[in-house]
Amino acid sequence: MKNNNELGIYIHIPFCVHKCIYCDFLSSPADEKTRKRYVKALIREINLAAEGKTNSCINKCNNESNNTIIDKSNNKAFKKNNKKSDNKTNNHGKDIVTSIFIGGGTPSVIDASDIKDIIEAVRHNYNVSDEAEITIECNPGTMDEKKAAIYRQAGINRISFGLQSTNNNELRMLGRIHTYEQFLESLRIAEEAGFDNINIDLMSALPGQTIESFRSVLNTAISLEMQHISVYSLIVEDGTALSENIDKYPQIPSDEEDRDMYHMTKEILAAAGYEQYEISNYAKKGYECRHNIKYWERCNYIGFGIGAASLYDNIRYTNISDINRYMDILLNNENNKDYCCYEKNTRQSDDVWLLRMDVEELSKEDEMSEYMFLGLRKTKGIDVNDFKEKFGCDIYDVYDKQIKDNIAAGLLVKNGDYLYLSQRGIDISNTVMSDFI
Repeated sequence: MKNNNELGIYIHIPFCVHKCIYCDFLSSPADEKTRKRYVKALIREINLAAEGKTNSCINKCNNESNNTIIDKSNNKAFKKNNKKSDNKTNNHGKDIVTSIFIGGGTPSVIDASDIKDIIEAVRHNYNVSDEAEITIECNPGTMDEKKAAIYRQAGINRISFGLQSTNNNELRMLGRIHTYEQFLESLRIAEEAGFDNINIDLMSALPGQTIESFRSVLNTAISLEMQHISVYSLIVEDGTALSENIDKYPQIPSDEEDRDMYHMTKEILAAAGYEQYEISNYAKKGYECRHNIKYWERCNYIGFGIGAASLYDNIRYTNISDINRYMDILLNNENNKDYCCYEKNTRQSDDVWLLRMDVEELSKEDEMSEYMFLGLRKTKGIDVNDFKEKFGCDIYDVYDKQIKDNIAAGLLVKNGDYLYLSQRGIDISNTVMSDFI
């Protein structure tokens, strides 16, 4: 069983050099002034959250202009939860932070000293384990010796490189700012700085990509002997440059070719000593990404920055996505004593929690559904005994029909105390998982 006091922290850096053609993430280029102001706001959010003030420490002058985006009924969920600690102490004092993940965007595009300041803010406000896994996402075109050294000084011990392909033609087509040779240089810098836990992201089913060309990408990636490899199939999202100009690009592989690439990925990486522990993630023994596992196993985690999601004590919420509003809420009148109304106004029902949206206290049914949906992403699947311990009921009393139907269809496998997706089930995983929603 997991330590219930373990906490994961996600920090969103929404900046990049430019938008890649396939990207629908909450990210965009920005000038240095905006980056610095955002980091300042981010650190302030971390400080306020640790003090238990983010729900009420918002300047009253902003209330009326922002309350139209707040679901006040859902907001009660956080207020109810926050009262458990009398609203006066650090709600997370009992927690031990065992993972920090700095994602984006491209976190490595901002000053390394800002990254260090952000991590120091987390350490100042939270109990960060000496053994915590601290990851930063990096674009190979933004790495240098100075950044790598500062990252290490800050305690970062894991790097995730957005390589995407080892083929320069594919990188150019995707709009990536780096070449494969530049990645190799960034890798050399990282390893010489002392990083020995490195992930690379790859993409399959790219426009013009064939089974054999992707096999070459995989074999080249394996030769690098990375500790972790993530492989994601391209999804053409609405609103991206790729979707809006799809006719200008080579033909995208068919669904059948996409599946063939996926199966080949599993076979080639397994032969090279990588264990698949989640649908899209492969690792050498002992190098599974802790932060991702926390998400799939519904552990407590807190997200900071625009659009960041959190799950804490069965309360889900998401930060607002408007970067200017986010910075204004946190930084306007920050030196004004009236900025923080927390000390003099404890009637939280009268407050507007401006920084958060979609606040929801999950029902038991919601919890169980999430447990099934996320748990089936893991190759080891779901432990039926863990389900009973968590929810106080037998998994077959709740999902007997769904389980039996999917087993009969060859999509789900029962092996001892575990339920997991078959190979065919993985191929249509979204369909199977939807049965438990």
